[in-house]
Amino acid sequence: MKPIDTSIEHLAIARQLLLEPTGLDETHLNRALAEIFGHRVDYADLYFQFTRSEGWSLEEGIVKSGSFAIDRGVGVRAVSGDKTAFAYSDEINEQALLSAARATRTIARNGAGRIKVAGAMNPVSGHALYATDDPIARHEAEMKVELLGRIERIARARDPRIVQVMAGLAAEYDVVLVARSDGVMAADVRPLVRVSVTVIAEQAGRREQGHGGGGGRFDLSRFDDETITRYVDDAVRAALTNLESRPAPAGTMTVVLGPGWPGVLLHEAVGHGLEGDFNRKGSSVFSGRIGERVAAKGVTVVDDGTIDERRGSLNIDDEGNPTQRNVLIEDGILRGYMQDSLNARLMKAAPTGNGRRESFAHLPMPRMTNTFMLNGDREPEEIIASMDRGLYAVNFGGGQVDITNGKFVFSASEAWWVEDGKLQYPVKGATIIGNGPDALTRVTMIGNDMRLDSGIGVCGKDGQSVPVGVGQPTMRIEGLTVGGTA
Repeated sequence: MKPIDTSIEHLAIARQLLLEPTGLDETHLNRALAEIFGHRVDYADLYFQFTRSEGWSLEEGIVKSGSFAIDRGVGVRAVSGDKTAFAYSDEINEQALLSAARATRTIARNGAGRIKVAGAMNPVSGHALYATDDPIARHEAEMKVELLGRIERIARARDPRIVQVMAGLAAEYDVVLVARSDGVMAADVRPLVRVSVTVIAEQAGRREQGHGGGGGRFDLSRFDDETITRYVDDAVRAALTNLESRPAPAGTMTVVLGPGWPGVLLHEAVGHGLEGDFNRKGSSVFSGRIGERVAAKGVTVVDDGTIDERRGSLNIDDEGNPTQRNVLIEDGILRGYMQDSLNARLMKAAPTGNGRRESFAHLPMPRMTNTFMLNGDREPEEIIASMDRGLYAVNFGGGQVDITNGKFVFSASEAWWVEDGKLQYPVKGATIIGNGPDALTRVTMIGNDMRLDSGIGVCGKDGQSVPVGVGQPTMRIEGLTVGGTA
């Protein structure tokens, strides 16, 4: 049997949901693009989107809220030089499409010739990283409610100190279609699911929280007993550990970051600074430094949107370009930036499949997908044992970074004080303060246990949120500032 070309399958689904209900076809899309080129522009595209989303939440043993929404629309963009005009409509029909197209003709570049719109649309082949099944329609509401109830039962059975359990389930079915003035036409069908667990443990009048959860681009049936038990155990372990925590020491010290989700520090403190728009404008500390050493030897940072079923993965980006595996820093040397089409053209570089947008009502920009550090050669136990005194950060909560100078502040939601190479006691209230590019030069040991997060990441930039993945191995960094409560 000949395998189905995924680009054809995705386009067929996109046409069925986005074009056919209102009688649109490729002729109408070309007409809209031609309308834009009534003025002098370099490039234009149409971005159609259909999104079905659902959410359920449980608290005190009761499903207290449920939501369901359907959203669809089209965004129309025209680019001239470094100027962009953008219009969108939450209606998809010929009149709305042409109205949005006319609205974008307001930009023009003096002295530039008109660029002809391609007469025929050519499908682009993306990846086949996840199935096209709708995770919402495949399962009845009873199954979703029962899943949340099962999470609560497992959590309460873990320890009598668990006094409250909160669980959430979110699912999304997203279909996008991109038509470009260079003749490229591409579509993607994107399922996305996530389970979240929060538990509160109480002991001697003290209460502490723990969190767990995960997800990805797959079906809800993936949340079997083994998987949700793992999420629950993570939450329960964190809450019970924090019940025993003491005030965190403060000062400049060695910090070891655990594998997996602590890669969010790498994402924020380094990843954003490697996005093309910040570097084109010269506002990133990494601007103009390709080929230079920006990190210690052994530090290799990758952004990879091609990992099967990962939360941050895409078959195509939101400009119709296939996603890629991009090496950003290799053995400490800066190799490149993440690019969308606009910034790539202006920087005389190639797009890297990182053009992303929150929805049809937003402009694309360079964004991360799954960003992580590759393995080193040290055993994680060896790294802990090497510490005389310092902090071992197992997990992180919130944080913030200034991409113009790389300075960051992150709070550790689970951390341990280490002396003489041994975990002494858990600490609470530790904040890790530093400078991303400087911190990368202070990396002295990298573990062989690289792990991606469980599928919970959301990245914000310029008011837009998109799902992402992070990860890293255990890593030792010298001379970070720890703000504590002791």
